[in-house]
Amino acid sequence: MPTIAITSKRQATLPVDLCNALGVGPGDRLRLEPRSIDGESVWVIRAARPDWSWYGALSAYAMGASHDLADIHASVEAARARREP
Repeated sequence: MPTIAITSKRQATLPVDLCNALGVGPGDRLRLEPRSIDGESVWVIRAARPDWSWYGALSAYAMGASHDLADIHASVEAARARREP
């Protein structure tokens, strides 16, 4: 069974098989979750994946709108003018 050694700086090197199984590499983050299984304290290691569920949620508002920067600035200015008394 693979083991992990902790350095004096509390750093660890993870076995390549674990990294491959989690799909992680250099610079990625891991999420550690404490659990109790059959009365024993264990830690679950998960890859900390970003939540992309919101991606594309505003696409309906962009349909048919110009994406030209000058048009975007004009739209923002028009919205500000409507808000000001």
